[in-house]
Amino acid sequence: MIAFDLRCGEHHIFEAWFKDREAYEDQREKGLISCPVCGSTEVEKILSPVAIKKSSSTSATVPAAGAGDGAEVQEGFLKAMEKIYNTVLENSEDVGTRFASEALKIHYGAAEARSIRGVTTDEEEKMLQEEGVQFTKIPVPAKMVKKEEIN
Repeated sequence: MIAFDLRCGEHHIFEAWFKDREAYEDQREKGLISCPVCGSTEVEKILSPVAIKKSSSTSATVPAAGAGDGAEVQEGFLKAMEKIYNTVLENSEDVGTRFASEALKIHYGAAEARSIRGVTTDEEEKMLQEEGVQFTKIPVPAKMVKKEEIN
């Protein structure tokens, strides 16, 4: 088995597994490979990102073809995460360490349904999952963490 990184005509990047290179070529020619995002069957192989470990403690990442340089990719990712984080901040109530308690109240109808954000312990997260409470963990971009949140 071999995995190839592929890009469709709409520039969506995805991965697919094949028996071998010939199986990929055969399926591509027959239009059997489609983009999971848009359904396009116009696909091409692209270079896979690789990490190169140097003798020092640093590593270099080579981005996929057409993705720009590593700094551009990282900058774009950080901007997207910042936008997501700002949207969450603007559209939710901060309940802090009471997140698990408030989420349970909402789940069981004891509190008004609303978007909340806060923090939990690993044990609280496990309990929420066992209770069937839907929640999503969103990483906070480091540059957005305020100094008072760290102390």
